[in-house]
Amino acid sequence: MSMAKRICNIERTLFALAGAVTLSSVLLAVVVSPWFLIATGFVGVNQLLYAAVGECPASLLLRRACRSGVAR
Repeated sequence: MSMAKRICNIERTLFALAGAVTLSSVLLAVVVSPWFLIATGFVGVNQLLYAAVGECPASLLLRRACRSGVAR
């Protein structure tokens, strides 16, 4: 698999993960406690970090998983 294709797959996975965490956080905030909105804040900070630097904790973990063959 080419490096460009792998990066594209990591980006798609990151957006899917961010969307799932955001929606889950909002649902839990409505149903359980507003404190779950902190997770939405973390997602936003990670997305800004990824946009500014090109890396965030989740992207580093996904790259490591791809290299080790776990995420194939």
